[in-house]
Amino acid sequence: METKELIKKVRKIEIKTKGISNQVFAGSYQSAFKGKGMAFTEVRQYQFGDDIRSIDWNVTARFNHPYVKIFEEERELTVMLLIDVSGSNEFGSQKLIKAEMITEIAAVLAFSAINNNDKVGVIFFSNTIEKFIPPKKGSTHILRIIRELLDFKPTQNGTSIAEALKYMRQVIKKKSIAFLISDFHDKGFEDALTIVGKKHDLVGIRVYDKLENEIPPSGIIRIKDAETGALLWADTSDKVFRDQLKIWQEQHDLYLRSIFRKASVDFASIGTNQDYVPPLIGLFNRRIQ
Repeated sequence: METKELIKKVRKIEIKTKGISNQVFAGSYQSAFKGKGMAFTEVRQYQFGDDIRSIDWNVTARFNHPYVKIFEEERELTVMLLIDVSGSNEFGSQKLIKAEMITEIAAVLAFSAINNNDKVGVIFFSNTIEKFIPPKKGSTHILRIIRELLDFKPTQNGTSIAEALKYMRQVIKKKSIAFLISDFHDKGFEDALTIVGKKHDLVGIRVYDKLENEIPPSGIIRIKDAETGALLWADTSDKVFRDQLKIWQEQHDLYLRSIFRKASVDFASIGTNQDYVPPLIGLFNRRIQ
């Protein structure tokens, strides 16, 4: 992409997503994630009204009297964006392809974070770690992230969510808020999801295209797997073929929701045919309740 065109696109996304962040998510982000970055300060004797979940059982056993851990909210949080840049995200049958919607969602979250004086970092991943941008503050840093999202060319086309989560665990030692944004064309990352979800405040955001769930009857067409490069001919007029594809997608959706639920990690699904603002607000509101 030429520099002039890239700058124009960055500016366009900045105006749109910054406006959404300021007008729509001004209080929602802070309310949804406040108290999620907590620093241990001391223990004291249990008092009536204290949350029993904060009891320090080791100290309690030592002194034969209940003691609770006292935490203070950290003034500065770190927000990590784990962005899937695999080949399947270059698909879209609506106004936006999946990669474009992922870019806008990431930009909204990034601007919401810096409005809260948080640091923002990014991990771009395919089936390998493509790029790591360390957490920093400021609008200039966010514009760099948007520029990278728009112009980034991955070296691989596959997807390994487990690899992305493992890498984050290695490079981000302090508890952070982490948004895992992907179309989740992957399996076998249950253990990594659980481990990272216990250490960090992890949120999954799935971006999908409705044509992936229900293909229209269009006769015999050639389909290419964007991640493996495999080609196949498919008769989309065959109802059996369309039903099998729909069933597979429904089963994969149930699988994703199940593993996120078991890992106690918040999860939202957003279609490219949707306005992504209401699902994000819904996600934030569920966390506030």
